[in-house]
Amino acid sequence: MEIAGFRHIYSGKVRELYEPTDSAFSHLVLIVASDRVSAFDHIHTPEIPGKGENLTKVTNWWFDQLGVANHRSAELEVPEAVAGRAMIAKRLEMFPVECVVRGYLSGSGWSEYQATGSVCGIELPAGLSNGDRLPHPIFTPAYKAPQGEHDENISFEQTIELVGRKVAEELQDLSVSLFVKASQLASRRGLILADTKFEFGLDPRTNVITLGDEVLTPDSSRYWDRELWEQGVRDQSFDKQIVRNWLAENWDRVSTPPALPADIVTQTAAKYEELAQRLTAQ
Repeated sequence: MEIAGFRHIYSGKVRELYEPTDSAFSHLVLIVASDRVSAFDHIHTPEIPGKGENLTKVTNWWFDQLGVANHRSAELEVPEAVAGRAMIAKRLEMFPVECVVRGYLSGSGWSEYQATGSVCGIELPAGLSNGDRLPHPIFTPAYKAPQGEHDENISFEQTIELVGRKVAEELQDLSVSLFVKASQLASRRGLILADTKFEFGLDPRTNVITLGDEVLTPDSSRYWDRELWEQGVRDQSFDKQIVRNWLAENWDRVSTPPALPADIVTQTAAKYEELAQRLTAQ
């Protein structure tokens, strides 16, 4: 896509990155969230209508709530062509660590717990069930692999090796405190924040560790309806799990992925829309 005043520099799985053509703003980038959906390391078709706008809406709302340095910038206006699904952001020197925080036992954490009684090397109490709340949130970082490779869960000691002790401790403290605050805000809206992933970088202009990427969206987080969770329903999240479930039953992960059925697309779009509405409604 051509955008006046910007030059395309990168395509991710679901995002496009542009830089201003005016060198006076070389410290900024334009991040555009597409409607593409990825699962099992593939991009799938058709796209999910409204997904990019809802991801951007949720990220912007959380930036307004969290009260920490983030990469959003008001130095330039978002171009009209991508209004609603893009933001102007400061360039950061990103740390190669995905800061995952888990408040509940689910997903890969549940699988690991069943096998080892721990998650990412952190021992947990015996007798926990899928979807149970953990005694306290745990920090389970992952190494952010280059595009095309798989991210890898790492220990806190390995995080120290990657970024140094001081930064590792700051990332852990920031991540857990943000998770606790976000969990409280989500709870007021009848939601449970089960787990999430933050990404941070250093702002070269201020030397401050700064929150980047998307934040607390359904693509980076697992949300549940609190009332359903209290009734014992632990597998209905506000994200693309519907897509994953359908693919798991209808695709061998080797051949070309089949097109997603219309009802799967519609249901997934509704989940993204419902979460955005529940979070951001006044």
